[in-house]
Amino acid sequence: MSDYISKGAIKVIEVIGVSEKSWEDAVAQAVDKASESVKGITGVEVTAQTARVNDGKVVQYNATVKLAFVVS
Repeated sequence: MSDYISKGAIKVIEVIGVSEKSWEDAVAQAVDKASESVKGITGVEVTAQTARVNDGKVVQYNATVKLAFVVS
């Protein structure tokens, strides 16, 4: 399937990826985990980035993302 559709529909879901490494890894975690149950993800939009802080250090990165996939 191509990344372009001429007709039909695309569904968008929102998930939060979590990582101890970086926001980029948190995005990758969101896509990787969601793709276990959602097939054909074609796009991702990062809508928010947050982090948990403990003793003045970032200990967890969270990325809220919208994932798009074609409705079949």
